[in-house]
Amino acid sequence: VQLQASGGGLVQAGGSLRLSCAVSGLTFGNSAIAWFRQAPGKEREGIACIVSDNDDTVYSDSVKGRFTVSRDFANNTVYLQMNSLEPEDTAVYYCNARNAWGNYWGQGTQVTVSS
Repeated sequence: VQLQASGGGLVQAGGSLRLSCAVSGLTFGNSAIAWFRQAPGKEREGIACIVSDNDDTVYSDSVKGRFTVSRDFANNTVYLQMNSLEPEDTAVYYCNARNAWGNYWGQGTQVTVSS
């Protein structure tokens, strides 16, 4: 199983970024895919998740209304659209896949929001 996150970068406060997580080696529709982030000196936190075949989504309070998670079955890719970014969103962002057979992590992608 491989998860490849990309799309991070430097953006000004109020701007937008879209992260991508390319997933391979597992059945996409039977897995819950989540985005986590970890800021310097802080614990890793879950911020968005898309679950089950009907694409139910869950968001943390810190990103609700600003971030949107979606997935493209044709390309086995999960996206995190991040709008109205704030300096507090600066972190390394990770994608995670979980199913009945395991819990898988990709490498992180750095997002830096300048004030």
